[in-house]
Amino acid sequence: MITRKNFRKVAQASSLCVAIVALVGATGCGTSAQPKFYSLSATSTPDGSSSANVAVLVGPISIPAGVDRPQFVVQNGANQVDVEEFNRWSAPLNDSIAKIVAGDLSVLLGTPDVATAPLANFNAAYRVTIDVQRFDSIRGQGAVLDAVWVVRKANGDTQSGRTVAHESVQGDSFDALAAAHSRAIAKMSADIAGAIRAENSQTTQGAGNPADGARS
Repeated sequence: MITRKNFRKVAQASSLCVAIVALVGATGCGTSAQPKFYSLSATSTPDGSSSANVAVLVGPISIPAGVDRPQFVVQNGANQVDVEEFNRWSAPLNDSIAKIVAGDLSVLLGTPDVATAPLANFNAAYRVTIDVQRFDSIRGQGAVLDAVWVVRKANGDTQSGRTVAHESVQGDSFDALAAAHSRAIAKMSADIAGAIRAENSQTTQGAGNPADGARS
């Protein structure tokens, strides 16, 4: 026979079980959301231009403080951004951009001698530094890259330029945003490769002109 006292104990035990189940469920929900990681990729292909057999060192790269973090920073209106805690870059953006530009330049210039700074005992004919002004991500719309870059020859001569690239996306996935940023960086790499190729052509022509040597 269930007495009032026993009934009270059963009710208390049942309440405790419900509380434990609820706590376990809440804990499970709190740990189930895992961040996803995305990376940039080198997307340049040979453009048919002549190879430039030169060594190039890429870096350093500066990034706006607002996006220099592991999380995606997504524009949400003119004066608001969302920091996506569960959608992150797989590596620091300055390191990633340097690596991708180096990969792009290797393809565009047709040379394997492209590395990222700092690298000891690498005698580069050209060094590329990049100051990223904007690195905007807009879900469902696209990516914006605005960067000032400088190509510095070993003798100290410099050539600077600016690349502003807008790349649209289809859909609102973060993978599409990462791909759009990669395409924008490829456009910047093409501009940089053009500057290096032009400088190298002038250097080669000057060195190969015997009349210049006779007059010097």
